[in-house]
Amino acid sequence: MTIDKEKLLGLRREIDTIDDSIHDLIMERTKVVEQVRAVKKDEKIKIRPAREAEILYRLMARHKGAFPKRELSRIWREIIVATLRFEGPFSVAVAMPEGEQGIWDMARDQYGTFTPMKRHVSNRGVVEAVQKGEATVGILPLPRPDDEKRWWQFLVSEAPETPRIIARLPFVAGSNAREEGLEALVVCAVPQEKTGRDCSYLAVEAAEDIGFKAIENALTQARMSAGFNQLWHEPNRPAAWTYLVEVKDFVDAEGGQLSRFKDALGERAKRVLHLGGYASSLDEADLEAGS
Repeated sequence: MTIDKEKLLGLRREIDTIDDSIHDLIMERTKVVEQVRAVKKDEKIKIRPAREAEILYRLMARHKGAFPKRELSRIWREIIVATLRFEGPFSVAVAMPEGEQGIWDMARDQYGTFTPMKRHVSNRGVVEAVQKGEATVGILPLPRPDDEKRWWQFLVSEAPETPRIIARLPFVAGSNAREEGLEALVVCAVPQEKTGRDCSYLAVEAAEDIGFKAIENALTQARMSAGFNQLWHEPNRPAAWTYLVEVKDFVDAEGGQLSRFKDALGERAKRVLHLGGYASSLDEADLEAGS
């Protein structure tokens, strides 16, 4: 089969022209981001996970043609993180015990090829690194029913510098993580913002074991539903029971839903804290080829 070299040369020139246009737009986008940086100059932490998720939701929904959406999302994650890094210092702390690599892989997928990342052997070390400002975000294993390492207990505080949950990984279905089925949560000292595709985490402190059934009934009264729950009880403090509850919706930390939930629990709960939340990941339907 003979290749039409002139035609191939013409197509390559056309690709080069398109590449130049893409590059021009990236440079133009960067100028606008620099203006955003000036507007946000008084904010210590610039990351906005809800905004990042909304960008990907919108672009995946409008995409057409043969270019695969997973690779498209990878390109946009790199662009988003690159601009984060020139808005201000940005680094990642990763909980990675000996012999485990999967969470590191997911962290790199989400936060870029060249972003500074540091390994921590303990979950507490990650939370403390974010709390002290040594890292912008921390990556920790997703809580599971059989998990004895309840790292979320370190978030049960009203101190303003306490990190909050901001994302769930992998954000794009089909992660490169070397351990199949692995998931993680991201923490950072910024509040959760609504996208319309959210889950939130609440902590309920009680002086006795009030049971998940009572919590679920209170959630129902507040027009919310639980997706996951876990209990932490400190044996050295018999009157200290703390429940982690994942709510399948956005919960405003200052809104009516949370107030109704507290009222429904009544005196059984000493305190209810909003621990943050995340925008739902891109699923297989989001990533189906566009027409």
